[in-house]
Amino acid sequence: MDANAHDPYEALRYGEYRWFLAGVSAMFMGFQMQSLVMGWQVYEITHDTLALGLIGLAEAVPFLALTLFGGYAADRKDRRTLSLLSMTLLFLCALLLVVLSFRPALRSAWPFYAIQALAGVGRAFYRPASQALGTELVPRESYQNAATWRSSVFHLAMVLGPALGGLLYGFGSARLAYSVEAALMAFSLFSLSRLKARPRLATGSPSVLKSLAEGVRFVFEKKLVLSAISLDLFAVLFGGAVAMLPAFAHEILRVGPQGLGLLRAAPALGSVVMSFALAHRPPLQRAGRTLLWCVAAFGLCWIAFAFSKSFVCSVILLAASGAFDNVSVVLRGTLVQTCTPPDMMGRVQAVNSFFIGSSNELGAYESGLVAHWMGLIPSVIFGGCMTLVTVGFTAWKVPELRRLRQIKV
Repeated sequence: MDANAHDPYEALRYGEYRWFLAGVSAMFMGFQMQSLVMGWQVYEITHDTLALGLIGLAEAVPFLALTLFGGYAADRKDRRTLSLLSMTLLFLCALLLVVLSFRPALRSAWPFYAIQALAGVGRAFYRPASQALGTELVPRESYQNAATWRSSVFHLAMVLGPALGGLLYGFGSARLAYSVEAALMAFSLFSLSRLKARPRLATGSPSVLKSLAEGVRFVFEKKLVLSAISLDLFAVLFGGAVAMLPAFAHEILRVGPQGLGLLRAAPALGSVVMSFALAHRPPLQRAGRTLLWCVAAFGLCWIAFAFSKSFVCSVILLAASGAFDNVSVVLRGTLVQTCTPPDMMGRVQAVNSFFIGSSNELGAYESGLVAHWMGLIPSVIFGGCMTLVTVGFTAWKVPELRRLRQIKV
């Protein structure tokens, strides 16, 4: 076999990385189940798109307030231990939802917001710690392949999680769905416990704020990294309307929680297909141009989805949006990993998580707020158009990204 031949499974040949992927995929799947069931319950209680947005805001406030500190801790403490501790908090949230499901008739969404806020605290420390931990489990030359497989299992979990959550809730109960989620969180804890401890070397005692400023400054000095992260932030902030899918399923497509599970799973299904395609081909030769075109296509898919009255057509459009979005996820993840020194990986991943959290959690609130003001369908069209504007502005202002060819490791 040619020693230079592309190996699509190189990252999976490391046993600890396989356990790592198993743990994070279980966590992703459980969290997606939680998000779907909680969204349907909140909309049934309130029948208000703004209430759906408040789920994202409840998570975003503690997450954005603490995630940079999570990155600081990930660069100074054992990343495995931090991942286990934060995962324990997410497991506790799942157990609280199981307890809440024993209440016969909930009339307020506030208990759900409180639990989602507690989950935001856990994710603020889990995300930078686990992402930085992943880079310690494979050699540098395997970073892009590892990022591709991490994206693959993430999106596979996002397919299985909503689909399973919708089925368990639709044909069973919220209690059953949350109990399965708690079991998945427990398995994630077990998988992470299989990894070896990797204590951080002492590197002096800079102040917390100074250390955090170093991570922020590093990202802002790396123009390519900043532009790729910013592009993803604004595209998803405006263009993605996943948080509004319970309203589409309830009011427009009228497909119930089972149909909502398929709608929520569709973008991830497209992402999984794209992930496997990327894993089985050599690195992209025109990475920057491909990134820009795919983000533009993502926005167009959501505009078309807003006009769709067919459930099948809506699922296809959401799957296509996920496929295009996954290219951005892989390329951004590869850029961050290859451009960042190991001793700063936690803080830089925290800044990356801050941007992602802004686009996902605050994007959910933005979607709910705009839908409350403009109406459900016009808000999604507006968001897709804003994504196209973001792509055009980025291509104009950052020619380095437009000209970026293969990402060198």
